[in-house]
Amino acid sequence: MPASEPLLDVEGGLERALGRLEGKAVYADLLAESSSGFRLRVERTATTPTAQPRLRGATFRAWTGERWAETVARNLEPEELDRAADLLAADLARSGGPGRPPPGSSPTGNLEFRTRSRRPLAEVPLAEQIELARSWFATALEVPGVVDAYASVGCIDNDRLFRSTSGARRYQSISRVLGSVVPLASENGRVEYDFLTEGATGGFEFFDRFTEDGIRAAARNAVELLGTGTPPAGRMAVLLDPSTAGTFAHESFGHGSEADQFLRDRSYLKPLFGQRLGPGGLTLVDDGAYPGAWGTLGFDDEGIPAQRTVLVENGRFVEVLHDRESAAALGRRTTGNARRADFLSRNFVRMTNTFVEPGEFGLDELVKEAGNGILLERCTSGIEDPLGGQMQLKVKRARRIEHGTLTEAYSGMALSGRVLDFLMAIRGIGRAEYFSISPGLCGKGHTDLLPAGTGGSYLLSEAVVGPA
Repeated sequence: MPASEPLLDVEGGLERALGRLEGKAVYADLLAESSSGFRLRVERTATTPTAQPRLRGATFRAWTGERWAETVARNLEPEELDRAADLLAADLARSGGPGRPPPGSSPTGNLEFRTRSRRPLAEVPLAEQIELARSWFATALEVPGVVDAYASVGCIDNDRLFRSTSGARRYQSISRVLGSVVPLASENGRVEYDFLTEGATGGFEFFDRFTEDGIRAAARNAVELLGTGTPPAGRMAVLLDPSTAGTFAHESFGHGSEADQFLRDRSYLKPLFGQRLGPGGLTLVDDGAYPGAWGTLGFDDEGIPAQRTVLVENGRFVEVLHDRESAAALGRRTTGNARRADFLSRNFVRMTNTFVEPGEFGLDELVKEAGNGILLERCTSGIEDPLGGQMQLKVKRARRIEHGTLTEAYSGMALSGRVLDFLMAIRGIGRAEYFSISPGLCGKGHTDLLPAGTGGSYLLSEAVVGPA
């Protein structure tokens, strides 16, 4: 057994502890977790390695006949596991009877999922990681006008084991890698930056995506921003780059399509289910099984296999994201979107990799179609509004589009407006050659952040823009 799969060493103790709930609940399950992480940052004056504290423990869950009850084992020692199971058994004894069956279908069968990697980052010598990050740093500084930079590489290793009294066994070992280069330029007291950030499930080989040409382009962009003026403002044609289109899909639409928001009447999308929201070429997807992407999983935290869920198909709103409870309440199927930030956090319906499917337009065609407007690039943040249906996105850089041609650049812009207006105004989506999925951490009105990918190609619509 590989040393990187510590949960399998204690699987016998976990199975025995879950067995203490047999006969006491119609259904019970456990989710055990072992996670660790590492980040290396290279700056001009320091090289700093930082280890993320190791997290190990398990959540036990059972259906009382009326509700879900949970207890937590804060480590994976046999005594702690038994204690947590016995506390849950005592809660079940107080529930007063079997009651109704648990919501949704209980998982069965065996499933294992492991990240495919030629060279796991945890096995790469620290000296080799430092050498790589320093090469990125040095490349950024080669560009005239760049006065400083920092570069980082890191990984998050997360193992989860799910067992249930319905006979399900699920094991996954996921390694996520993340790299970033941030060049800084300065002139006459003004400081600007650009960034190149990539993340995925995989290993050290992923960092081949960081080319010298890509790093130098980010550095030149930082220098170019030093000479930019005040961005334009008002309603106009907007062309989103893949990172901005992905953040739009996640923040402005994805959160509103999480079905627990439907159950609480907190989604502006609820009354629009089944209706046309955009042009026929628009397809929006959440896909936890997308190969190699940052938010990819083997299964969710209710043991449901990760899968592709089409939310908007050819412009029509056709599905939402579910856990067992929401699927049962709304008469739909589970979609594999019940996720915990960690074993200490509760389940919510959460996105995985959310993106706009590519279309058929080249970038030059989209710029020409825009006529006069703005290209928004390098998304830095987005704000969710699942109840009101408004949106706000911020980007680091933008370029003016004049008479179908890209012209001057700007630093820092924001986009705002009604999501439904933006969707209906879409008039072009870029081809698959531009498609990418960016890494991110998603919260849900809480501090329980978890990995989520956001992606797309170029997307042309109309919205209000202005200085950020």
